[in-house]
Amino acid sequence: MEHMEENRRAASAAVRVSLGVAGVFEVLTVLATQDKTARAASPWQDDPYDVVVSLAQFAVPMLALVIALRLLVWREPGGEDRARQTVRAAGAMMTLVGLTLGFEWAAVAVRTPASFSGTWTSVLIGGLIVNSVLTAVAAVLLVRSRGPRGSAGGWRHDWLGDAVFLCRRIPVLRRWATPRAAAWVRRRAMTVFVALSTLAAATLTGAQAIGERWTDPLLTAWFLVVEATSDLAFCVISNAVAGFVARPPRTRARRVVEASVVAGCVAISLATAFRDALWPLFGTGSLTSVPALASLTLGAGAATALVTAGFLLARLPHVPSRA
Repeated sequence: MEHMEENRRAASAAVRVSLGVAGVFEVLTVLATQDKTARAASPWQDDPYDVVVSLAQFAVPMLALVIALRLLVWREPGGEDRARQTVRAAGAMMTLVGLTLGFEWAAVAVRTPASFSGTWTSVLIGGLIVNSVLTAVAAVLLVRSRGPRGSAGGWRHDWLGDAVFLCRRIPVLRRWATPRAAAWVRRRAMTVFVALSTLAAATLTGAQAIGERWTDPLLTAWFLVVEATSDLAFCVISNAVAGFVARPPRTRARRVVEASVVAGCVAISLATAFRDALWPLFGTGSLTSVPALASLTLGAGAATALVTAGFLLARLPHVPSRA
């Protein structure tokens, strides 16, 4: 019992450090992407680097928020599951941060020495160095505090149950935050993920269209699809890692469909990031038209989904999974 409590304290400390690192990362990322002067001097303002930075800019604070809220119920029943799940969520958050920092370092590496003369560029690279050191420290703490391996199917408690516990303390939310509502979400988790991803993508697309004064409906629709698929992949993968929603067993066909969709979503994001490098393989000239851009990126997603489905149908056993 004493050893378990010691592990929970170590996990709590590692998670709190990770939240601090995420806060530093978010401040510097928002500065580099939203301040026009800083963005003009940023080595990672262009794709493929900007695609990863943009995803992390919204995904990291989302993960940080749910992790911080879970600390409010840290000592409630189910503490062992809670510690393991929260450490895994913090690990996913730091992995995303680390991946983004890797892309930023790659952007710095391909720049010419003459491009580092500006003050803002020096500030951003200095922030990148600080972020890298802090992320490495947080990663070490998380590795040391991780518990036994587990999966969402093997846990008795999930984040959704904690959310119901917290919401039932708020009079306005008490009516809807019931175990029955939580069970409904668990049964329809994929539908909920799609709805949330689409809503978030629509909000971001609207802001982008207004800010950039887009007038092409096809460009707006393409951007919406890219954002929604990116968010959906993030939701499903992070849920598989951290067990936000403990899903019931699913049929083989459903598992194949979901895995194929997620693979296709990831492929769309990658094709969007590396579109200029991929385009010479399929077309000529510069990639300037929206129809060509949509065909390349969405076509890559559809092809990847079909290949993944064929592979899984040939290899996946006929056994329900809880992952």
